Amino acid sequence: MLSVIRVHLPSEIPIVGCELTPYVLLRRPDKTPTSDDVPESAPLEGHFLKYRWYRVQSDKKVAICSVHPSEPATLQCLGCLKSKVPLSKSYHCSTKCFSDAWQHHRVLHERAASAATEGNDEEELLRLNSSGSGSGILSTSGSLTNGSSSVYPASITQKTGAGGETLVEVGCSKTYTPMADDIGHVLKFECVVVNAETKQNVGLSCTILTSRVIPAPSPSPRRLIPVSGADVIGHLDSNGRPLSMGSFTVLSYNILADTYASSDLYSYCPTWALTWTYRRQNLLREIVKYRADIVCLQEVQNDHFDEFFAPELDKHGYQALFKRKTNEVFVGNTNTIDGCATFFRRDRFSHVKKYEVEFNKAAQSLTEALIPISQKKAALNRLVKDNVALIVVLEAKFGNQAAENPGKRQLLCVANTHVNVSHELKDVKLWQVHTLLKGLEKIAASADIPMLVCGDFNTVPASAPHSLLAMGKIDPLHPDLMVDPLGILRPHTKLTHQLPLVSAYSSFARMGGSHIAEQQRRKMDPASNEPLFTNCTRDFIGTLDYIFYTADTLTVESLLELLDEESLRKDTALPSPEWSSDHIALLAEFRCMPRARR
Repeated sequence: MLSVIRVHLPSEIPIVGCELTPYVLLRRPDKTPTSDDVPESAPLEGHFLKYRWYRVQSDKKVAICSVHPSEPATLQCLGCLKSKVPLSKSYHCSTKCFSDAWQHHRVLHERAASAATEGNDEEELLRLNSSGSGSGILSTSGSLTNGSSSVYPASITQKTGAGGETLVEVGCSKTYTPMADDIGHVLKFECVVVNAETKQNVGLSCTILTSRVIPAPSPSPRRLIPVSGADVIGHLDSNGRPLSMGSFTVLSYNILADTYASSDLYSYCPTWALTWTYRRQNLLREIVKYRADIVCLQEVQNDHFDEFFAPELDKHGYQALFKRKTNEVFVGNTNTIDGCATFFRRDRFSHVKKYEVEFNKAAQSLTEALIPISQKKAALNRLVKDNVALIVVLEAKFGNQAAENPGKRQLLCVANTHVNVSHELKDVKLWQVHTLLKGLEKIAASADIPMLVCGDFNTVPASAPHSLLAMGKIDPLHPDLMVDPLGILRPHTKLTHQLPLVSAYSSFARMGGSHIAEQQRRKMDPASNEPLFTNCTRDFIGTLDYIFYTADTLTVESLLELLDEESLRKDTALPSPEWSSDHIALLAEFRCMPRARR
């Protein structure tokens, strides 16, 4: 007869919005084990599995610390109540927790005060209009102050368990997604074998209890800061997106593939915050909040693109394109190979053409042409790294180009790439970037087309690849050129390109002398005019990600504000419960120049 051997949960802590799917190990009637589901619609030898989820409620309510969501709160900031900051943000587990988080926490007061002054609700993606100040006042009385409304709804008595607890049924399938009403409560999962004919339970039910449900941690919203002097707030649509003629936004983000997000590598991140079920929802929330017209993601696994990102972003109006890395080096399940994914809003752009760049193929061509036969195997071992680039040509559905030039289409070329990560292979990084740029030059020669080059280049400012991108050439004495065992970088005079590329975030360095400008410049490297970091782990902090644009066809209107170490909270590296990648997202708003000015 069918029986349950054991049940366990993949994550210790349930989080609002992140589905829970228990692992249920069964014994078939023939005594073989299986983890396959046996639903009522497909019983096995007259038996199936029935599932129930319950919320365990009691009179004792538990508030959750806003900084350490796995800890119960012991005090509350009364300043948050006065400023009408969301209630969940007001709780802390200790005075030290509150003190350490104060620099970050006070910003919540300031923005709430500003929103009240303006008479508007605080948006998920804040525009730069905040002012004022707030003060933190702690309440540590016996019961936490809940403001004008209770943190949790009143209990609904349906079934009473041991110890005076109330069990409220919340789900009847194997998978359950915790809701806001579950915060602070333990969940109970029950699994039992049922006779398909009599519908009676067979044997005892197998149950498991979770930890208390916590709210999904959310970082402080990042603001879109104008850099052109234009009134950005004045040309937003009702959804907070740019409405001006020829204006659009582009996001570039390495989301950290699940296959790389190991507890060994990121031991400082709570285990539950590293699980893909948690991270995918947190990443999706973040990406959707940015409301970008074009989204360039790196480290998107093949299965996650097909099963999650493409269908989920389709719901938000995005069309999806994907280029998986090649698998000549990769060892493992090909479904988990990551790649580059580009999404664009169907109401803003239409797809014209797609180019796929496989650096492995370019390596084959290079070795055939330049490398002696005796060295070809060694050369391919060095050059073949499975990296790719995805180039997409889009046609804009907005702007006034048709009025200025009847019959002319406004095209846009967007390149999305992830360059090889190895620090030792400086020549390979540079060769990959140069190969991509030469391909883009061919596209530019065939059409008058603005270009964007986005991605994780795995190269820091002032390195040879960065110099090639930003300056169109490399100093022949650059130390990176000394690493060239195959001779593929010689002569150095060939390492050039004619695209007028400029890094979007360098626009912060050209802003006026305002307080806002000074805040952002403190987060920039003055030598390179690039952010101080876009990647922040315990072992490395620096800039690896960029958005480059052709300055003769596009201008930068605004940029997503940069993070600093205070924003990431004290003593914290990425990924974290708040930020689910070890990289930060970059976002820029661009405007197409009128053709007469080109």
